[in-house]
Amino acid sequence: MKKLLAGALALAMAWSPAAAFQAAAPAPAPSAPAPVPAAPAAHATAPLPDANPAVWVVRDADTTIYLFGTIHVLDTRPWFNDEVRRSFESASELVMEVIVPEDLSSVQQMMLRYAADPQHRQLSQRLSPADRRRLAAALEPLHAPPAAFDRFKPWFVAMVLQVAQAGRELGLESANGPETILSQAARTRHMPIGELESFELQLRLFDSLSDADQLAFLHETLRDLNRGTTRLGPLVQAWSRGDTARIAQLIAPERGDNSRIRRMLFTDRNRNWTRWIQDRLQRPGSVFIAVGAGHLAGPGSVIEDLQRAGIRVTRVPHVVAR
Repeated sequence: MKKLLAGALALAMAWSPAAAFQAAAPAPAPSAPAPVPAAPAAHATAPLPDANPAVWVVRDADTTIYLFGTIHVLDTRPWFNDEVRRSFESASELVMEVIVPEDLSSVQQMMLRYAADPQHRQLSQRLSPADRRRLAAALEPLHAPPAAFDRFKPWFVAMVLQVAQAGRELGLESANGPETILSQAARTRHMPIGELESFELQLRLFDSLSDADQLAFLHETLRDLNRGTTRLGPLVQAWSRGDTARIAQLIAPERGDNSRIRRMLFTDRNRNWTRWIQDRLQRPGSVFIAVGAGHLAGPGSVIEDLQRAGIRVTRVPHVVAR
């Protein structure tokens, strides 16, 4: 999370209002990225119980595919144990939702390509007075003036704010997240690591939202931040219990009533991943797939799509390792 947030903030801070109108790239980023506020000490020191997230498995005669739902940012609670570790260690290949590039400069360049408004519209002029005030208040802890984000698209600003809140208020970090831990473990075991989507594809998905949908996304983010409400905390708790029904309930507002957004972010992607799993079942081997937990819970999930295709999906029982 720190890498992506630092990259986003450095990118925004480099693109000052004067530089924004230059036809080429923004001014060079500062030598040090914008500071990312550290999580309160209580997050780092408070003892946390073991998590028992859900793992599913699909099998045929010569192929085993484990499906593990992740929380992309997490605190320090132990989770890589019991059935998760056993399933992972029995696999010979790790496949993740996406592999984020390690090079911060390439991340910034890619973000700029999709996050900057090519029409040079000022974001502040597209927001209501109330949302302008909320945006200024939300950016204050990041030491970032609203003008630094004025030439960026609403979806990008909303994402930066959500990621920043996760770290600042909940002590959640991508360094603690399953993707990071699993990638490290796979490299230690010399396992090949693949991805279902590219980082650029995920940026394109958000960028393809209509202006109205992007502004609504930012408005909802600012409203929730202003109210001090977040679904991340309850989502982490549900994930830790392996409570997929609760996860489905919590992400329902994210799917929303907008059928275009729901289809683009959930339905179409889940179907694509289901087809990938069906194709992979045609080749022998053992694969551990890690994707966002919301894609494996509730109606229209990968689990449901596989079952509709006549593929048996079984939840791996929780057995404490001795």
